[in-house]
Amino acid sequence: MGAMSVRTESSAPHRAGFACFVGRPNAGKSTLTNALVGTKVAITSNRPQTTRHTVRGIVHRPEAQLVLVDTPGLHKPRTLLGERLNDIVRTTWSEVDVIGFCLPADQKIGPGDRYIAAELADIKKTPKIAIVTKTDLVDSKALAAQLIAIDQLGKELGIEWAEIIPVSAVGDAQVSLLADLLVPLLPEGPALYPEGDLTDEPEQVMVAELIREAALEGVRDELPHSIAVVVEEMIPREDRPADKPLLDIHANVYIERPSQKGIIIGPKGKRLKEVGTKSRKHIEALLGTPVFLDLHVKVAKDWQRDPKQLRKLGF
Repeated sequence: MGAMSVRTESSAPHRAGFACFVGRPNAGKSTLTNALVGTKVAITSNRPQTTRHTVRGIVHRPEAQLVLVDTPGLHKPRTLLGERLNDIVRTTWSEVDVIGFCLPADQKIGPGDRYIAAELADIKKTPKIAIVTKTDLVDSKALAAQLIAIDQLGKELGIEWAEIIPVSAVGDAQVSLLADLLVPLLPEGPALYPEGDLTDEPEQVMVAELIREAALEGVRDELPHSIAVVVEEMIPREDRPADKPLLDIHANVYIERPSQKGIIIGPKGKRLKEVGTKSRKHIEALLGTPVFLDLHVKVAKDWQRDPKQLRKLGF
């Protein structure tokens, strides 16, 4: 056998850029982000509008770096918060290098999808990929019908899909194929983030999201969006041995009305305890360190409608 020459430098230029996934709630956006990044970064939830902040996942490849920007859901606004979220969404769409429009394979294209697609059609410059998610839930005939419907939707609205690709986030092969298709649409350039980064979301915001997620579980029907969480501080406990660190986290759960306090706290504080226990497990997994979580429930009157409160709560 002769000596094998290994080329370390690939001839293709390195690319780096931003992508975001859009689609109506439950279209599989967060699951897809997690599958691409390979770790749980976005907050997956079976209810709309829980990803309020721009959580970013980063896909590192030898020849490219793909930064996933997770925009909040676009919806017909009913409140000031809704309008502000929609503005953030449109701005984000025009700033990213590629948009992935997620449509679940197991649901017909509906008015929610059309609303988003019509908005997408207005963002002329950004390339768009249609991603059919949850393909593991349908047979090949249903999938083919969905692909044709999406092609048709593009023609109707004047959207030229750069690709239409079916994926099941459960299957790795298709997920890496999706990355292969996204990469060429990115501009040439050096990596934007250091190799080890998976998300550049400040830890406090991610911690707040995990608490909010746990607080919403089980009370979503009574308090769909009227919960905001602010992490006031995260400080390492003093006088702890190096091998037994403890992180003190103080967080406030804000609700809109005093009457909601009982729902969140539960009989004899049972609900709030469960929220604490549950979110603490997730936070410890995220930060890799034991945590003491101190949770308080506060009323911020009608925070969804008040610009001053919105700013304070980070929107």
